[in-house]
Amino acid sequence: MKMMHRHVLVVTYPAQGHINPALQFAKRLLRMGIQVTFTTSVFALGRMTQASNGIPKGLSLAPFTDGYDDGFKPKGIDAKDYMSGIEKQGSNTLRNVINTSADRGCPVTCLIYTLLLPWAAKVAREYHVPSALLWIQPATVLDTYYYYFHGYEDEVKNSTNDPNWSIQLPGLPLLKEKDLPSFMLPSSDSIYSFALPTFKNQIDTLDEEEKPKVLVNTFDVLEPQALKAVENYNMVAIGPLTPSVFLDGKDPSDTSFSGDLFQKGKDCKQWLNSKTEGSVVYVSFGSLLTLPMQQMEEIAKGLLKSGRPFLWVIRAKEDGQEEKEVDKLSCMEELEENGMIVPWCSQVEVLKHPSLGCFVTHCGWNSTLESIVCGVPVIAFPQWTDQGTNAKLIEDVWKTGVRVIPKEEGIVESDEINRCIEMVMDDEEKGIELRRNAKKWKELAREAMQEGGSSDKNLKAFVEEVGEGH
Repeated sequence: MKMMHRHVLVVTYPAQGHINPALQFAKRLLRMGIQVTFTTSVFALGRMTQASNGIPKGLSLAPFTDGYDDGFKPKGIDAKDYMSGIEKQGSNTLRNVINTSADRGCPVTCLIYTLLLPWAAKVAREYHVPSALLWIQPATVLDTYYYYFHGYEDEVKNSTNDPNWSIQLPGLPLLKEKDLPSFMLPSSDSIYSFALPTFKNQIDTLDEEEKPKVLVNTFDVLEPQALKAVENYNMVAIGPLTPSVFLDGKDPSDTSFSGDLFQKGKDCKQWLNSKTEGSVVYVSFGSLLTLPMQQMEEIAKGLLKSGRPFLWVIRAKEDGQEEKEVDKLSCMEELEENGMIVPWCSQVEVLKHPSLGCFVTHCGWNSTLESIVCGVPVIAFPQWTDQGTNAKLIEDVWKTGVRVIPKEEGIVESDEINRCIEMVMDDEEKGIELRRNAKKWKELAREAMQEGGSSDKNLKAFVEEVGEGH
């Protein structure tokens, strides 16, 4: 397929959960012979450049400043100011790339942007460049936002604290309050008050187009109804956007970009190699979340109660404070005897290791897809944003995991954590069912991404359609 005249501009919000799938998407285009320019913040691109596997060959970079070129410091920042700063600087960068590319005779033929950046579509329209949203959460979550802003807002707002409340949105499973994206709920953290209006802006921007294309990081058989639940959008499943080496094998050097601390990966591998098959509990809450100390203590006690070896990722604080959360845990000695605590590890490497038995996860969408791709059953421990919805899908739709039940104040106690570990690892009936389903979805995910698979065909058809120049 000759596609050298195509030039795709990819712009992503500068958070790792956005960058990873956007980068995987860019790599897929590069492998198809398409020219790609990748745009995100100066700091995020700097971290990618430092990473040993950071910048794929042939990828052009166009950084913009988000005001935090030396590193993002969330404390004391006004989120609305941050978002408007990104919009201003990012828009100018996109205009520059579009103008200079045209002057050089390799015009941008398509602009792809991740969520929280609806202004990117407006820049594309300014220049009559076709654009598409790269939705890096499941289709079910996009549908939920769509229907929230199309007639269901009041019904959701009236849900407050009624344990029996549920809502039936068109084409979706029955959702309880805990299954909805957290930004819709009145209890949502005020520092993220910008999020819901930004999602509304995102939906409004799509609604201005006739049958807009939305590329979704999912695959056809994983969310068949959700991909068709909004008639006004053309949702195209092109995922899972996880490293090629675990899917189609087209790029064996391709692993996920994970910032720094690479030396820790070797220690993890040796430790995992020393454990028996299916015995290890892996605990990780992604690149953003910081759990309260009380919750960390309960996780620690729950892991010790389970009596199983565990690998627990506790990120070092990024604000320069020397004392790490991990140092404050009361049962540290016991923890180090039974398991391994690290500030970082290569997640997909861990998930595909034969010694792994289950994954205790916050249910971020990247982690959820990686668990599916690696066929690992899950203990769903959602915290905020789309994670409650993802946990609902894991437990009730795909049946690859169990969801923790928090106490009223939101803390999940050690007995509950241990109960879930036992159910996944030891319960003959439930554990076998979860592992069987995990294996089934693993095979279906790989099938979708193989040459001629549904996601492979969907992406090629999309590129053919939008890339003929204008």
